[in-house]
Amino acid sequence: MSHHLFTKHLVLLCLCVGIALALPANAAEIDELRDQIKEKAEQIGELEKDITTYQNQLTEIGEEKRTLEGEIQTLDISRKKVETDIAVTERKIDAAGLTIEELNLEIQAKEENMRLNTDTIGETIRRINEAESQSLAETILAHDSLSDAWGDVDTLQQFQSLLTSDLRELTDLKQELEAAREDLLIQHAELSNFKSDLSGQRQVIVANKEEKDQLLTATKNEESNYQALLAEKLRQREQFARELQAIEEQIRIAIDPDSIPNAGSGILQWPLDSVRITQYFGNTPFASANPQVYKGAGHNGVDFGASRGSRVKAALSGTVMNTGNTDEVSGCYSYGKWALIRHNNGLATLYAHLDVISVTPGQQVATGETVGFSGNTGYSTGPHLHFTVYAAEGVRVERFTNSINCKNAVIPIAPREAYLNPLSYLPGA
Repeated sequence: MSHHLFTKHLVLLCLCVGIALALPANAAEIDELRDQIKEKAEQIGELEKDITTYQNQLTEIGEEKRTLEGEIQTLDISRKKVETDIAVTERKIDAAGLTIEELNLEIQAKEENMRLNTDTIGETIRRINEAESQSLAETILAHDSLSDAWGDVDTLQQFQSLLTSDLRELTDLKQELEAAREDLLIQHAELSNFKSDLSGQRQVIVANKEEKDQLLTATKNEESNYQALLAEKLRQREQFARELQAIEEQIRIAIDPDSIPNAGSGILQWPLDSVRITQYFGNTPFASANPQVYKGAGHNGVDFGASRGSRVKAALSGTVMNTGNTDEVSGCYSYGKWALIRHNNGLATLYAHLDVISVTPGQQVATGETVGFSGNTGYSTGPHLHFTVYAAEGVRVERFTNSINCKNAVIPIAPREAYLNPLSYLPGA
């Protein structure tokens, strides 16, 4: 083979391996990041085992008779659980940050590959143009021998084939780059959510400490004082229930059945990651056993067992109608901290007894977005989430001016017919 033809084939070979040679220079760094992400995942798994242990302890204590010792123990275990939740969230933040670094490096590598591939295509097109600008006679006369000329013609055909392959490779690289950038946006959103959750969880720790300090101050660490405190809370809760029922019985709103969706599974999503129902809607055994609280109207929502600091999620996208905290009015044992969301399908949902509210009135929320963190505010026999579903046209938020214990508290009010059974719209209905 002549030196001229050997050079041509060498050029062609270099063009063919252009993509293969464009391996990311940071491949080792990417591998190291993946190892760190794996390590964080393993740490999260171990911490989540501890969370499960704490949760089981809280469930066991919650089934026992309420005592001061049990209440203090619940607060202490709740604090440990939330501290472990915080550790999990911190590691999720670390893992998300590492994933973002990894994606950035992969994007850099793909952009470099695209640049090299574009250069390769440009060189291929230039050589094809050079070759096609010469006639066959000129090509033959420009070479030392006929075999060299035919070799160049063969090279041209290979260049053309290579161009098609490189264009396809470039298209694939662009698609991979777009996907990597989309993943990057998702990771940035998750990182932002984790940071928001971390802030909320830290607020739960503060609320936990404040409640423990208040409990010890009010009871002076005496069981008899604790039982007297419980009895007083129940009396004030009964007073509130009577007042609320009187107001709601005066409301006369005909609910248009066409304004709400037909009952069906999955119209709403569960408001918690872990679902454990502790009281159902309507005249439940607990409601029937406590007529002084429910006044024969039954339980107006569903209660979910949820340890303090559990993330509470929007059951459906919508607009936050309002938020409130009945604990701001001394002696008002009602919903505690609550948030009300109006959805576009004619429903509205209430999330009550929260420790932390993470949304603001007028805010648009997506399905699954954090509404707050569960707690033990308001009148509650233990940490849980109270979840109510309304026909949206029937519920309104008012300042409770005609009240003894809850005067000027802001609460949702609705006629009885506006209360709907949440399980008619949640998964598995």
